[in-house]
Amino acid sequence: MARKGGLGRGLSVLIPEADRPARDERVPSSEVPIGDVVPNPQQPRTTMDPNRLQELADSIRQFGVIQPLLVAEERGVDGRVVYQLIAGERRLRAAKAAGLETVPVTIRQTTPQELLEIAIVENVQRADLNPIEEALAYQRLIGEFGLTQREVAERVGRSRAAVANTLRLTELPADVRASIMNGEISEGHGRALLGLPGEAERLAAWRTVVTRELNVRETERMVREGAKPKRRRAAVEPEREPAAVTQGFEAALQRSLGTKVALKRTLKGRGTLTIHFYSDEELTGVLERILGEDAL
Repeated sequence: MARKGGLGRGLSVLIPEADRPARDERVPSSEVPIGDVVPNPQQPRTTMDPNRLQELADSIRQFGVIQPLLVAEERGVDGRVVYQLIAGERRLRAAKAAGLETVPVTIRQTTPQELLEIAIVENVQRADLNPIEEALAYQRLIGEFGLTQREVAERVGRSRAAVANTLRLTELPADVRASIMNGEISEGHGRALLGLPGEAERLAAWRTVVTRELNVRETERMVREGAKPKRRRAAVEPEREPAAVTQGFEAALQRSLGTKVALKRTLKGRGTLTIHFYSDEELTGVLERILGEDAL
């Protein structure tokens, strides 16, 4: 899914211009052994396209690592200096695949919170995070470092509404989140499924989406239908008496009353009986037959 460009201040908020090489500068701040660069423990990105990684490795094999990795200098458990990666996970992996022995780095001192913030910003700006990785990264900034949604939005250069909408994806069942991460369904599908009230309904709808290969608009339509209150089923009409029986009753009444009679049944045990008359004299005769001559 294409990401919108222009993420506000973005990485420049976290990495001052003085710490970054100029666009055309090819001389890194220093070269360090690639084995001394250790992964960023706060890295939000968990998946990488192997084809794109191989393409980058081929480029690095030919031209080298053009943009230095951003690292923090630390002491390892054995007292040896190591360089903890802040930004450049994909470049580091590609450099290893290309067989490089050293990599260019820019050294910066950071806090654990900055490690996560910078990693998120770099990945968001490059559109490298899938929506679930992005949502979980925002969740960590809020849960582990106490940032508000507005503060997260300011850090990564996105609107507060965009951050809030992305965070909502963490409410999806694990199977649905995995389906988004592996590209089986899109972020748009996930947002549509959030319109259903509970986990069971979301899982059932997700299975339908995958099985029928529904697009986002079809998924939204299905969710709207599924979220509507179920109408009460109309009372089941009992079986009607056979038409021959009804006709027999009509014929008997007509013989007895001497005029046209219409018998219509609705629900069992109910209905209407219509007695026709065509003059006052005929009405009197019908009533006499029903009520008796003495009643008039």
